[in-house]
Amino acid sequence: MTTTAASAHASGAPPAGRSLGWALVVIAAAQLMVVLDGTITNIALPSIQTDLGVSASTLAWIVNSYALAFGGLLLLGGKAGDLFGRRRMFRFGIVVFTVASILGGFATNEVLLIAARVLQGVGAAVAAPTALSLIATNFPEGAPRNKAMGVYAAMAGIGSTVGLLLGGVLTDYLDWRWVFFVNVPIGIAVLLGTRLLAEGRPEHGRLDIPGAITGTGGLIALVYGITRGGEHSWTDGLTLGSFVVALVLLSLFLVFQSRVEHPMLPLRLLRDRGRAGAYVTMLFLGAGMFATFYFLTLYLQQVLGYSPVKTGLAYLPFSIGMSISATLGSRLISRWSARRIAGPGLLVGALGMLWFATLEPDSSYAWHLAPAMFVTALGLGASFVPMTLGAVRGVAAQDSGIASALLNTAQQIGGALGLAALTTVAMMTADDLVPDASATFYRAAATGDAGLMSRAAEALTEGYATAYLVAAGLFVAGLVITVIALRDTRPTDGAGAPPAAHLG
Repeated sequence: MTTTAASAHASGAPPAGRSLGWALVVIAAAQLMVVLDGTITNIALPSIQTDLGVSASTLAWIVNSYALAFGGLLLLGGKAGDLFGRRRMFRFGIVVFTVASILGGFATNEVLLIAARVLQGVGAAVAAPTALSLIATNFPEGAPRNKAMGVYAAMAGIGSTVGLLLGGVLTDYLDWRWVFFVNVPIGIAVLLGTRLLAEGRPEHGRLDIPGAITGTGGLIALVYGITRGGEHSWTDGLTLGSFVVALVLLSLFLVFQSRVEHPMLPLRLLRDRGRAGAYVTMLFLGAGMFATFYFLTLYLQQVLGYSPVKTGLAYLPFSIGMSISATLGSRLISRWSARRIAGPGLLVGALGMLWFATLEPDSSYAWHLAPAMFVTALGLGASFVPMTLGAVRGVAAQDSGIASALLNTAQQIGGALGLAALTTVAMMTADDLVPDASATFYRAAATGDAGLMSRAAEALTEGYATAYLVAAGLFVAGLVITVIALRDTRPTDGAGAPPAAHLG
């Protein structure tokens, strides 16, 4: 990785004498920061809820706002890099992300915090795809580029784990605000390091602004409608209005994508049954993974009374299981079809969710939570690699980048939609047992009412368990789609798995 490029900067390659190793450090650091932020905030959620007085329904938006902006604008961010210069847009994305992190750290209420999270998502949507493009721009084909791709993909998995552990340490020993401030020195270092990167040749085309507005706006309206319906009523005027707005905007999005010359989502990519099936399955996988982190964090800290650091360490079985199965899946994909790997993986993931669905207020970590995490992670890890390969296999060269980006988009959007729906299920279940169970729990803790606190904890646990039961159903639905849509054909000789989708 110490090879240097020899061609001139004007040709789009790095100038002679610049180390590819340091260039990779810059790109990997940016990728780590973006992925890390998908999980680091989860550990701080209970502290944020207490400090800012955030309601149970609004709390999910702190996670979802980032995922929606990131996933909804990811394709647009990648296209912007192609049109206006990858290094230039990479810098822009890092600046936006860093500024948003400062704003999030200084937020005094949930509105400002959610707005900062949206801005973080915008920055990530520009930085993440341009970081991947910069690998192709800065690293020659062959071993250097393959190693760079491997490091980039590894940051996806490592970032999720580091986010959970770092989030616990920062929240426990400093303050929840440091889960945002920690991005500032990383962002500044990455910006300084971008001098090592080549710009690359800009391409011709046009940004699909109408597609970005209608697509992202429709998804936000849909998530808001789901959240409000559970909190107020499914016949509430604003709830119904949100669903109507979502239907109109998403319909317009599809119309625009079928008619514009440079669509954000080329519909031709969805004509292949196997590829479309991979995208839909990834929606379900994203929903299950977001739910696992979100509800388990609240359960560990609220019900079991874990500290943030202990909560972060408690996720180690998940990280271990994910690493084992992802590695095994990468090896098996050269011999087995994607369907034969992803199918059992989804089944194992569903079994893990069913295990979580048996949660009790006093469930054992060693005999219940840790094994359930490990089993769920085995299923998720085994599913990601074949889904990634299924999404990009057989696409034209000019569509390979967007086909891979679509998979990441599907994961983020699926996570946001799934978490909104599952949070609604959990909240409705808990509130049926104890009115406003989350607020009641904190009120009882503040007043020392042990009896009321115990009843609220039981209600919250029942809500989380019910949400996990629904999540198991989502994995089963993904299994059915995998069996029906993906072809049972072995990869061609020499086919390798592309970089995995982000695991955060």
